[in-house]
Amino acid sequence: MKLHVINTGNFKLDGGAMFGVVPKTMWSKTNPADENNMCNWSMRCLLIEDGNRLILVDNGIGDKQDAKFFSHYYLHGYETLESSLKKAGFSTDDVTDMFLTHLHFDHCGGSIKNNAAKTGFETVFKNATYWSNQEHWEWATKPNPREKASFLKENIIPIQESGQLKFITGEDSKQLGEHISLSYMRGHTDAMMIPHILYKGKTLVFMADLLPSTGHIPLPYVMGYDTRPLLTMTEKEKFLNTAADNEYVLFLEHDSVNECCTLQRTEKGIRLKDTFSFEEYFGK
Repeated sequence: MKLHVINTGNFKLDGGAMFGVVPKTMWSKTNPADENNMCNWSMRCLLIEDGNRLILVDNGIGDKQDAKFFSHYYLHGYETLESSLKKAGFSTDDVTDMFLTHLHFDHCGGSIKNNAAKTGFETVFKNATYWSNQEHWEWATKPNPREKASFLKENIIPIQESGQLKFITGEDSKQLGEHISLSYMRGHTDAMMIPHILYKGKTLVFMADLLPSTGHIPLPYVMGYDTRPLLTMTEKEKFLNTAADNEYVLFLEHDSVNECCTLQRTEKGIRLKDTFSFEEYFGK
């Protein structure tokens, strides 16, 4: 098995929305905001090369929305999904499995593109199985008013129409291989999947939106986007204790500075131990 970091670009979101009830005077120490109160976030994905399978975890925001949509998110950076795959030695056609932690647009927008005539949509990964789960799919395709703006039909429905969609069945599923297990989280959105990957003697956890950045480690630091923030705190507390005790390596999808981190117990609770790039920790 070999893992590759796939950077799909950066975007900006309102700092208050990203930290909920925590005052700006506190969260801005770790995530400084610009003059519009916007903080910089990455859309960092993970490519898993495992035997004859090439599994991509999440795929960023994509490029098919109009200028008005993108004007809200200040897309920037020189890296793209395609350029990062190419740097790793692959193309979108090589991906065999497209695993989606959940269907918010910044995690699954790269799944679908405009067709050549721009009269409809088609899958970006034409040879891949697209993985979601039945519970989350129902949640996303019949969205509540709070999340409706995050679940864009053009990112989701064409996956099903392509015939490439399959559902993960259960948390103990080995549908992604013997070295990958999943946990389900329901505070951010219903049935978000968090992959745990056994790699070089360590457990690497792809954090998705359970822990967007190192600045979100203290328990009250919960996104305003979460549908059930109190449940997020319960899920996060349980996970962080397990991660610290078992020395998990956390892979951070949205932290624009830190790719990975580890945790430790302190008198104030679970806190950051070390930060490092994926390559620094695991090597090339």
